[in-house]
Amino acid sequence: MSDTKATFEKHLPEKIATNPDKMKEIGATFLFTITGDGGGVWTVDLKDDVGVKEGDEGSADCTIECSSEDFESLIKNPAAGMQLFFSGKLKVGGNAMLATKLQQIL
Repeated sequence: MSDTKATFEKHLPEKIATNPDKMKEIGATFLFTITGDGGGVWTVDLKDDVGVKEGDEGSADCTIECSSEDFESLIKNPAAGMQLFFSGKLKVGGNAMLATKLQQIL
């Protein structure tokens, strides 16, 4: 299993399960589109049905798109997000301010 896939299928659900009430305080739904090896599409719901689901579950409040390589960089160093964004390697749609809350969950 690639690191990206493991993040969405194992690590992130475990982190959410440890404190679902805190995650629900974020109150948003994120759609991640990760390209390249181990990529895919995942919905992270921190609003209604808290959890991680593979695929596009509908209207996300914030969309994140990047390569699996850049996503791994983001996981290892969340502060790299701004650099990736300004270099055009990380695309954010919808309510971009919600992307700043990703450090709390990643």
